[in-house]
Amino acid sequence: MSFDEMLPVIFMALMGVSMLVYVISDGYDLGVGMLMHRATPEQKDVMVASIGPFWDANETWLVLGIGILLIAFPKAHGLVLTELYLPVTLMLLGLILRGVAFDFRVKAKALHKPLWDRAFFAGSMLASLAQGWMLGRYVSGFGEGWNYPLFAAAIALALPMAYVLLGACWLVMKTEGELQQRAVDWARLAWWPMVGGLLLISMATPWISATVRERWFVLPEIIALSAIPLMTALALLAVRALLGTRAVRGPLCALPFVLLIVVFVLGFLGLAYSLYPYVVIDRLTIWQAASSPAALKVILIGTCISVPAIAAYTVFAYRVFGGKTGELRYA
Repeated sequence: MSFDEMLPVIFMALMGVSMLVYVISDGYDLGVGMLMHRATPEQKDVMVASIGPFWDANETWLVLGIGILLIAFPKAHGLVLTELYLPVTLMLLGLILRGVAFDFRVKAKALHKPLWDRAFFAGSMLASLAQGWMLGRYVSGFGEGWNYPLFAAAIALALPMAYVLLGACWLVMKTEGELQQRAVDWARLAWWPMVGGLLLISMATPWISATVRERWFVLPEIIALSAIPLMTALALLAVRALLGTRAVRGPLCALPFVLLIVVFVLGFLGLAYSLYPYVVIDRLTIWQAASSPAALKVILIGTCISVPAIAAYTVFAYRVFGGKTGELRYA
């Protein structure tokens, strides 16, 4: 394969990794937002402080992924955004509402603070549901018929549960005392619906897409691919086992969160295998949707500058603001 033919593959990989990092990084703070209504006012302040240095920068990865889709795969961008116009709008409304609530609760009087906490919860929930619906429609290739919206609705309900579990495990890692114990309890509650939803979706995806079914359920591929669901199951079982131990509130507090990252990465690998070489499954391959090689080479120069800069800032931020979260203070 020549370099010109490799360019669309490189940009598809960059877009996929950007979206994966976004789902993990913004997923936990969306999960924290959806847990706000379960906490006391003092605990809500600590929860906000735990995501305060990160949540806004996490969305940079979403902008990067959509930007790559727009400039590197313009034909796919037009098709995807046409099909997903309404859920994208709802997602943006949810993210805006969450951002406004996050900043306004800082200066709000005690009487109005619960209003902005509810807005933070509502924005997080709306964005999560919209993302789940978008993922379901995208994976099914925007098919028509009663079963496709049903499949998208199932993912729209399952993804918030995954975010809640991720957010709870983030709080287990970042907090101490009573809030940490409550986070452990929240994670235990979220584990069951998340795993149940993942299992049902894994069974439904081959049913909804003949292409995915042919990719996964043929020999000898099925033997090698079985490692993905097996490793996912082991990671999820390890999370549940850890949540039942005392060590999760001590030296192993970060391990459930790390294991969930492994689960998301494995899910991404399975999705990438199912989709390749399509940008939109059964409709557009990456080469059909890509910009010209000359344009992609110019875009690659900018990408080689911006992506390392974003990655370096992300690593720096998580390193500086690592450790346990303390009391929320505003200057």
